[in-house]
Amino acid sequence: AQAETKTLALGEVRSVLWRIALTVAVFELVTAAALSARFWLGHGMDAGSAVWHGVFHSVSAFNNAGFSVNTDNLMAYVSDPWVNVPVTLAVIFGGLGFPVLLELRRRLTEPRRWSTHTTITVWGTAALLLLGMLALLAMEWGNPNTLGPLGSSDKVMASFFQSMTARTAGFNTIDTGALQPGTLAVLDGLMFIGGGSAGTAGGIKVTTFFLLGFVIWAELLGEPDVNVHTRRLGPGPQRQALSVALLGVACVALGTLALLVLTDHSLDQVLFEAVSAFATVGLSTGITASLDEAAQLVLITLMFVGRVGPMTVGAALALRSRRRLYRLPEGRPIVG
Repeated sequence: AQAETKTLALGEVRSVLWRIALTVAVFELVTAAALSARFWLGHGMDAGSAVWHGVFHSVSAFNNAGFSVNTDNLMAYVSDPWVNVPVTLAVIFGGLGFPVLLELRRRLTEPRRWSTHTTITVWGTAALLLLGMLALLAMEWGNPNTLGPLGSSDKVMASFFQSMTARTAGFNTIDTGALQPGTLAVLDGLMFIGGGSAGTAGGIKVTTFFLLGFVIWAELLGEPDVNVHTRRLGPGPQRQALSVALLGVACVALGTLALLVLTDHSLDQVLFEAVSAFATVGLSTGITASLDEAAQLVLITLMFVGRVGPMTVGAALALRSRRRLYRLPEGRPIVG
């Protein structure tokens, strides 16, 4: 991605860091202004409280933190588009990753075709958001504890918000603990995939997930090469994506088993907590506060590994390259 997007060229580190800081500041200031105005004019807060709430939620949204100063997170604003839309845009753009943001910014003045990385990230994000929203609508439409009491337009907005926030943001406008088991499974998948690379999001990342999808598709079609967006995918990125994904699955599986041993909660709840921790999302079915110290230590470990692990492993695999003077004979084991 470095050579293709030209965002990290040698000698341009200072200018790149400056552009990143400027991009972050613009997004957070605009979001903070919109939220502050709404909290002040639409929800009866005094000016100081409105600004405090606006700035806090703006920073939390763009950085995909999901922290809220409200005890019920953002559930009080489930039907308010003037809160939902700014938070949603901040979370989505923050989760795309800085290489994508810098390229999109550069393409405003230099109209050219997007790089492969940006194309996969943007279109993959859009597809996941749409599919997640449709799944939530189908499963929660009549649930009296989540979408049931809302009007049709509010159901769509709440479903999209929940699909978006599961991508590692951690906000919620409906009660996560009241979701159907099938809905929790859908959110598990969205959380595990996460957002864009080299950004504020967690998970195994959108590019990792879709690269594996392209590999599977090429194999099903019997193609000799894996082609992505008019480009051929080399063996290096394929191995890196597979390694990051399998290591992520292993971490979640081990964490889930540990929590099942340490707690009496159901598998769907425990799995949700484990995936949420690994993907650094912050969503919870409500059982986290009741866990003992050992179980909470498991979640803390998953959070640390999830935030540092896939990113570090991916970078290490990308940078490490050993050349041998010989190659072993090719083996052909039976697969499947």
